[in-house]
This record gives sequence, structure tokens and C-alpha cells, in this order.
Amino acid sequence: MIDDVEVLGAGMHEFGRFPDRSLKDLGGVAVRRALDDAGVGLGDIDAVYSANSLAGLITGQEQIRGQTVVRDVGLEGVPVVNVENACASGSTAFREAVMAVAAGFARVVLVVGHEKMYHADRTRALEALRSASDLEVTAGLGLQFTAVYAMRLRARLDDGSLTLDDLAAATVKSHAAGARNPYAQHRKEVTADEVLASRMIADPLTLPMCSSISDGAAAVIVARRGAVPGLQGRTSVRVRASALRTSKQTDGRSVASRTAADAYDQSGVGPEDVDVLEVHDAMAPGELLYYEHLGLCPEGEGARLLRDGVTGPGGAHEVNPSGGLSSRGHPVGATGVAQIAELTWQLRGQAEQRQVDGARIALAQNSGGWADGDSAVCAIHVLEGAR
Repeated sequence: MIDDVEVLGAGMHEFGRFPDRSLKDLGGVAVRRALDDAGVGLGDIDAVYSANSLAGLITGQEQIRGQTVVRDVGLEGVPVVNVENACASGSTAFREAVMAVAAGFARVVLVVGHEKMYHADRTRALEALRSASDLEVTAGLGLQFTAVYAMRLRARLDDGSLTLDDLAAATVKSHAAGARNPYAQHRKEVTADEVLASRMIADPLTLPMCSSISDGAAAVIVARRGAVPGLQGRTSVRVRASALRTSKQTDGRSVASRTAADAYDQSGVGPEDVDVLEVHDAMAPGELLYYEHLGLCPEGEGARLLRDGVTGPGGAHEVNPSGGLSSRGHPVGATGVAQIAELTWQLRGQAEQRQVDGARIALAQNSGGWADGDSAVCAIHVLEGAR
């Protein structure tokens, strides 16, 4: 278990399409809101970990992406580390911040994830996303992540462990949650009939099941417990586990399953203890697969949890109350940080209409890239709320 590291504050810029706002605009809003929430100033920050995955390919900004954002808000003279790790860039940056604080190299650290995917030339975002696979293997295949999810879900439809109704139900749940989240890209509820009748993107995935091209930013402040005075009486959000793995497993388990085992071992809790989860559902029905990878149920029984309401509002393990990637939005570099922000608010009881009653233990799972038939990277964090 990690000792004495906590999340002091969180802030977000809304996710969506903002053609007139730059990466600096998006990231700056999230940073200022996180600083205000934490009750700290620029002078309190010892280091910055900045997550961005696609700016070089979409906007042309390379190499000093984090520096451009934090200098714009007036933060200078501290170490800035730029982190790029596919869709798990944000969660990887958060892990690096946790390790820096836990090791004593920093007292208060800013983590910011920012991404601008929307461009007048839409092919830029698609080509950028395609680069998150091993191009020596996938070049010429036209393989996008939508197709990868489609193949995985098609296999489950064929073996009977999932039905089209299950895929639609997961999507309805996602959009209902997004409708309650003021930061979400998609804030409109849908019906199962609307989901199934919508345009097919990659069989069996229809348009409402898929995450969209998105701009956005999220930031959190990580600190050693007690480093900032004057916060007594507020719910403390402590980091109990930070696990990261790459793909190519030797025992047949997914990278998510193995990373989850690491996180449970570090934290001293099991899947039965987790009250609220944010999982990487780049396609809404993908969350059904993660129920199994994260140990919420045995393999092949993910649909049962959804049908029984276990993962919905009021359930024992509420999943993606933010709307998840498919409804909250998936600006790649910001996603992992946004998960931590959402769970911080949940554990504090500050999530308003989407609040999970009595949430005490939370888990964030963020995957990225594609290699060797699995996600190229998976990061899982366990948080605990305590007075």
C-alpha cells in the first residue's frame, strides 16, 4: 500500500469540440480549477507531469507540450515531464506524480492531461489514433480501435455470453450518466431502440456506442498528506495503489486482469470492496468486458451484472457514473486524469446528480494502444476516501 499520498484537488475543462480554443486554453482552465479546488497556489507546485498523446500529429506541437501549457498559466522554474503513453498517457502521468511524492522527491505535484483532437481535416485525428498500434504489424490493414472492439464483442456475441440487447443496455446506461455530467461531451439520454437503429460503424457497434473525436483537459494536484495546512475536516482522497503493465502476457490473462491483480495486492482490497469504478470504455459495451477483467464477476458473466443492476445507479459496484469515455468523451491525453478527477469528487461526495451514495473505495482503469492482441498498456489506481 502506498503511504501518505493523496489527491488534494481536481479540475476539468469540459469535453467536446472547441474549434476556437487551443491546447493552452483547454489545459489552462483545468489547471486553474484544480489549483483552486486544492487550495494551493503556483508557488506551492514542486513539479509537473503533463500528459498528451496526439498534439504532434494533429496540431504540430511537439516536445514541450506541457511547458507551453504551464507557462501560459504563469508556472515556471519547476521540472516539467511530458508523458506520452497512448490512451493511458493521463493515468501514466498520474502514476509518475504519485511515485515522485511517495519517494520524497516532491511535496506537491500538478498532473495535467490535455488533448485537442478536433481539426478541420478530420483525417488527422484518425491517422493519429491509428499510430497507437505496431505499424509494422498493422500497416495497410485499415485497423482502427473501433474495429478492434468490434471484433472482441463479435466473438462474445457468437459464443452467447453477450447479446445485442446487452450492448444496447450498456450504451443506454453510459448516455444516461453522461446526461448528468456537466463536463460530458454527450449529455443526451438514448433508448435501446435508438441505439440499435443507429448507423453501423463497425458491426456490431453503432454510432451511439462509440466515443467521438473530442477536445478537453483535466488536472489534479497530488501531494504528501499534511503538506498543505488548513484542509482539516475535508474528506482526504488517498492513493492506495498505482499499478502499470504492458501487454504480451505469458499465462493467457489479459493485461487488465494482471494489472488489476497488482492493484488489489498493493491496496489490500479486493474487487468486492470497490464501490465506484471508472473504466476504459472507448466503446460503451466495452465496459462489460472489463467487469470480468477487473474481477467483479467470473469470465462470461459480465452481462449478468449489468442486467441485475450491480453496475448501475444504486448498484454495489457502480461503473462509469461520469458517462465513461463513450459519453463523457475521450480526448486521449486527458482521459486518465479525468477518471481520477471524477473519482476524487465521488469520494468527497461532490459529484452532484451523479453521486454514488456512500462511496469509499474507488478504482480507475485506463488502457492504451494495441499490441500482441491486447492493450499495449494498462494503468489501474485505487483510491480511498477518509476523514
